[in-house]
Amino acid sequence: MRCLPGRFVLLLTLLLAGCRASDPHTLVFAVATAPASLHPLLATDAVSERINALLYRPLVEFDPQSRPVPGVVRWRSGDARHYVLNLAPGNPPYSDGTTVTLADVEATLTRARDDPASPHANALHNIQAIRIETDGLHLLLAQPDPRLAAKLHLGVAPARRLADPQELARHPLGNGAFRFVQWSDDGGVMLARRRDGMRVRFAVVPDPTMRALKLLHGEARLLQNDLPYEMYPVLTRDSSIQLAEAPGTTFSYLGFNLQDPVTGDRRVRAAVAHAIDREAIVRYLFLGHATVTNTLLMPNHWAAHPGLQDYRHDPDRARALLAELGYGPRHPLHLSYKTSTDPFRLRVATVLQAQLARVGIELDIQSHEWGTFFGDIKAGRFQMYSLSWVGIRSPDIFRHVFHSASLPPGGANRGRYRSPAVDRLIQRAERLPREGVVPLYRRVQAQIHHDLIYVPLWHENNLLLSRGVKGAVPAPDGSYRFLDTGSLADE
Repeated sequence: MRCLPGRFVLLLTLLLAGCRASDPHTLVFAVATAPASLHPLLATDAVSERINALLYRPLVEFDPQSRPVPGVVRWRSGDARHYVLNLAPGNPPYSDGTTVTLADVEATLTRARDDPASPHANALHNIQAIRIETDGLHLLLAQPDPRLAAKLHLGVAPARRLADPQELARHPLGNGAFRFVQWSDDGGVMLARRRDGMRVRFAVVPDPTMRALKLLHGEARLLQNDLPYEMYPVLTRDSSIQLAEAPGTTFSYLGFNLQDPVTGDRRVRAAVAHAIDREAIVRYLFLGHATVTNTLLMPNHWAAHPGLQDYRHDPDRARALLAELGYGPRHPLHLSYKTSTDPFRLRVATVLQAQLARVGIELDIQSHEWGTFFGDIKAGRFQMYSLSWVGIRSPDIFRHVFHSASLPPGGANRGRYRSPAVDRLIQRAERLPREGVVPLYRRVQAQIHHDLIYVPLWHENNLLLSRGVKGAVPAPDGSYRFLDTGSLADE
């Protein structure tokens, strides 16, 4: 299973002559995919969300312990059904010089709650009324929610610009650390840091070898993740390239269409889970740069369930489950599996295909460019797929992903899971303060683990390669916020 780095070394050597140095005053960050939308409320892909975090300051921030702290607004609450928001002191203006107002906050929350395409709609559905009064912006809730502030982690945009979502997505205007400059022909984007004008260009380079080449010869200053793991030791042979690594919150999983007559049967999902050797994949494909997991939340998260049992690698158990359904060597089970065209994800898919074949499951791998692939997943056009959740901070993710009211596009219940018991647990948890919700969220995790909505795979480390950049330190959620303070080493 292990792939040696020799072919990458050869490719790098052959192509070095074609590289040219980049603008020394622009920090080029090579990324695998283009941002799909720079609208602060409608973006759903990881690259868009990470770039948006540079452009838009959120209403509410999180501290290192994932507790909500004031961002654009601070809040007070007389009871858990009534909140009052006021602008926090020291808010920077928008990048066009105009001032952030409570009217902008009102328009932002209203759009995030009411737009059918908003991924925040389900989290904010409980807000019954949003209105400005003399003492601030009042939020009236249909049901008590003592942890509403954690749901307000979304960027604020001018009310006048929110009326045209397509225009805002293409020409963002926020009050974050960076301002938008322009789109590039490759689908990437140029930003400028507001405090000193340092430019950052996100260059879209789908091929991992080409991204590595750009770093080696100075066409790029930064790469984060999205490389075959055997390439990292090759690249760091160059003494001018630094590697920083940190445990990450990125959670990878296999998803199933529960409305499909085959993958809707839990026994099929359990057979898949027992057929997969996650430890071997982490050891040989990730070279140890990931950790096998059983739930979305990191093990040190305050709401994580510590006692979930592994779906251990057990091919005999997988074969027995398939036999119950009438499948065997003469009648294998055929499943389709969708993934992106990313070379590393295709390698993972090929290993999964081989592991499943050993128990009598023939996997048909269908790879598509990112937009088509993600569109199919949101529309439910799949039997199986693999994706990752990035930047998970709060157990409120369980409503967004598993509540039966969270179907796309307003939510991310992509497998169409429906469980009245899980719905009730989530709704009860939302009405309790943080200190009272841990048992409920652990029951949610136990139920979805039993139901096998996902086969949990691993949490992936964040690996950040830099060339001549000060302060390039990866964050657990994989964000690009280190660019707020980082700088080119030769400036």
